[in-house]
Amino acid sequence: MAALGDARFVGGAVRDALLGAPVVDIDIAVPIVPAEALTRLRARGIKVVETGFDYGTVTAFLGHHAYEVTSLRRDVETDGRHAKVVFTDDWAADAARRDFTINALYASADGEIFDYGGGVDDLMGGKVRFMGEARLRIAEDYLRILRLFRFHAWYGRGELDPEGLRAAADAKAKLKALSAERVAKELLRLLEAPSPAPVLRVMAATGILSELLPGALDLLRLKRLVEIGADNDFSGDAILRLAALLPDNADAARAASDALKLSNADRLRLEQALVGEILPDALSAKQARALLYRMGAPTFRDKVLLHWAAHLKGGGAWRMLLEMADNWQRPRFALTGRDVMAAGVPQGPDVGRILAQVEDWWVNEDFAADEVALRERLKAVIDQDRP
Repeated sequence: MAALGDARFVGGAVRDALLGAPVVDIDIAVPIVPAEALTRLRARGIKVVETGFDYGTVTAFLGHHAYEVTSLRRDVETDGRHAKVVFTDDWAADAARRDFTINALYASADGEIFDYGGGVDDLMGGKVRFMGEARLRIAEDYLRILRLFRFHAWYGRGELDPEGLRAAADAKAKLKALSAERVAKELLRLLEAPSPAPVLRVMAATGILSELLPGALDLLRLKRLVEIGADNDFSGDAILRLAALLPDNADAARAASDALKLSNADRLRLEQALVGEILPDALSAKQARALLYRMGAPTFRDKVLLHWAAHLKGGGAWRMLLEMADNWQRPRFALTGRDVMAAGVPQGPDVGRILAQVEDWWVNEDFAADEVALRERLKAVIDQDRP
């Protein structure tokens, strides 16, 4: 930080360090304009990328670490999505434009804390409060509606801040002005919190959640899924928790994926978790192996957890199925379409149909048949299929 003069760590790095939590992203605030920050860093031979230059941010790379360096600034014009800024050397002015008191914390290189809004007391007390007037902070960036709930889920204790909650509820219609990608990022991060259900319940009661996700939502299944995860040391999986909120049908999966503009991979996972074969209340090992083969271990695991959360019984049996999925090695089906054609079936749709019949028989036989037995079964199916 010597190259940047009176630089200070800011925001999440300070907050998490005070809590004794792992510090992942390190942001640095500087009382100099971006061009000067670039010049000083490059003069020290440090690689710098102009990641958000117009807003005062450059990213410095040291070894394998990236550090965002942002000039102190004030907002001079906002529309709820974007802001025009001017740069300043006033630390209090920079703090005043930040969202929450717990994010308006600065620390010098020697560990001195600079707190411009009572953030340290709020952090230790589990309070998430806007800097200044909540209504004005939200009007500057409507995403702060969701950030209020996300930060409370991670750092808050007890009830949400009344002023912030009222301001968020009053401005909920403004969420439609935000890009789906920004909304999804906040919602998924909220879902990863240790206990997101209480906050989501408040969001539902205020009508904010229905602005994000269409249709009826199952908060109880989500709550139970989180409890199962806590009891079994499973990490907070945002997409699986999103699936727990939704009804088990293709329309719900598609509507949520469209509303949040999920990636193709997340969209497919959500659909596979909510659509298709429903697990029975009890599964034999043979049935489980067949489902594992047809679904694949990841989808099977998702369905087991969702079913467990929906019914909350047979915990030991569901744990065994999860262990089976974790250790599953998919057997290889030895035949291909070429084998069917070599056995006398002309190229065409009958090849796939007959091959599928043989594969279904093999799965139902618990994969016991070897290649010789499969070829015998193929011959029998072809013979039965002939007029």
